[in-house]
Amino acid sequence: MNGVHDLGGMHGFGPVEREEHEPLFHAAWEAHVRAVMTLSMGRKYFNIDAFRYGIERMAPADYLRATYFERWLASVEYNLIQQGLLTGDELDARVAFLRAHPGADPPRASGATSPPRAQEAPPEPPSPAAPRFAPGDAVVTRNVHPVGHTRLPRYARGKRGVIHLAHGPQTFPDTNAHGLGGQPQPLYNVRFEGRELWGDSTEPREAVHLDLWESYLESAPA
Repeated sequence: MNGVHDLGGMHGFGPVEREEHEPLFHAAWEAHVRAVMTLSMGRKYFNIDAFRYGIERMAPADYLRATYFERWLASVEYNLIQQGLLTGDELDARVAFLRAHPGADPPRASGATSPPRAQEAPPEPPSPAAPRFAPGDAVVTRNVHPVGHTRLPRYARGKRGVIHLAHGPQTFPDTNAHGLGGQPQPLYNVRFEGRELWGDSTEPREAVHLDLWESYLESAPA
């Protein structure tokens, strides 16, 4: 994923404004979005990686001006449409009704309908191979620019680090987000010195730890 959605390490957005005693929800609709998302994932209509990828499918301008739960709502809509659980026309019709009749209860669909089926998961591949790396090994992240979802942030690509912990095999988000199955592979916690990531602008003794999958990593040259 190479777009405005990968905000880590970017400048120019100003200070983070902290709201004292900030509530979990600022409006009632945000709680409804949280409930719909939790229900959808609980019924396996989509997984967490597909949910993250749905946010990355937002148009850049829409993403930057959207609030936290507006991004959640956009991803829920995207994924439910992708799974054929609702259509864009149905969504537009419901929005139009609520705009014309604010505060009214929208009409329920006529007739009995069965609950939508959960997303069918593809068969899992064989168990992953033994880990290539161990704590203390020096590694370099691959400098790749994938089109789809990835958990390798842009600011950490092509950077040298050291394996801090080995977590064992974990679901690979780059395939899981696209309905290709978990395809688990070893996951590592990698420590990067701040200067490696930020150069001279780093703070003293700064370090960053990232959880990264094995296919993101290569052995560092001696």
